Amino acid sequence: MSKASNIMRLALLQLKGSKDKVANVQNAASKIEATVKEHKPRLITLPECFNAPYGTKYFREYSETIPDGYTSQQLSSLARKHQVYIVGGTIPELGENDAIYNTCTVWSPTGDLVAKHRKMHLFDIDVKGGIRFKESETLTAGNDFTIIDIDGHKIGIGICYDIRFEEMARLYRNAGCEMIIYPAAFNMTTGPLHWELLQRSRANDNQLFVVTTSPARDTNAEYVAYGHSMVVNPWAKVQQSASEGEETVVADIDFSAVEQVRQQIPVFGQRRLDLYATEKKSK
Repeated sequence: MSKASNIMRLALLQLKGSKDKVANVQNAASKIEATVKEHKPRLITLPECFNAPYGTKYFREYSETIPDGYTSQQLSSLARKHQVYIVGGTIPELGENDAIYNTCTVWSPTGDLVAKHRKMHLFDIDVKGGIRFKESETLTAGNDFTIIDIDGHKIGIGICYDIRFEEMARLYRNAGCEMIIYPAAFNMTTGPLHWELLQRSRANDNQLFVVTTSPARDTNAEYVAYGHSMVVNPWAKVQQSASEGEETVVADIDFSAVEQVRQQIPVFGQRRLDLYATEKKSK
């Protein structure tokens, strides 16, 4: 894609996972290869926790250092081999002081690590009759916003539960982002209720593209992911969506839609900042 072009081809890989890390990574590799061959995307996104089972008891066992761990090395090699950007879903990261993070890595077509986002909001919920999950039992929260630049387009990175916090998305919008990518693994309680709603809300509030990539649904897993990886455009309309199983979603992103929406419904210039001070620049 030339720098002047507003069109970017994006591929979302909704992958089925297992307890075999190497098999999970190799499945991602084969899907990346097939997608590049057939669709020639500029950017490929992977699901949250794509190399390991999603669960507090697994995070430390499957954790790796970044960028010299097995999964990072494989993603670097794949990005370089196929000349694509890869938003590498998330993996459990073994960080400094033995802390474990839920971390998204981003790789350039040269195989370089261009960004690393540690999940800022930990998934601690207790829905009566639904699901109880406490990431904080194992994980440490990240503290940094992450913005990448691909062909002149700024893209913010969040992870799953981060999408519920509109302040985070607002800061990305204030910093000039035209898209936010959230690798995510909503479940069978929160998925039907809020998955599409939250994506359309963040897209509508901030007049940008919202992209989520989920694991495929596996009803035999301890944590059952909702699926339905999705692209929502700046009009808050679902542009494309996967179903529940393993699937590749390919979308041509027209970034000119961002400016069109912002011009036609200019809410960011109409805010009454004399009455409410909500604007703050991202780091």
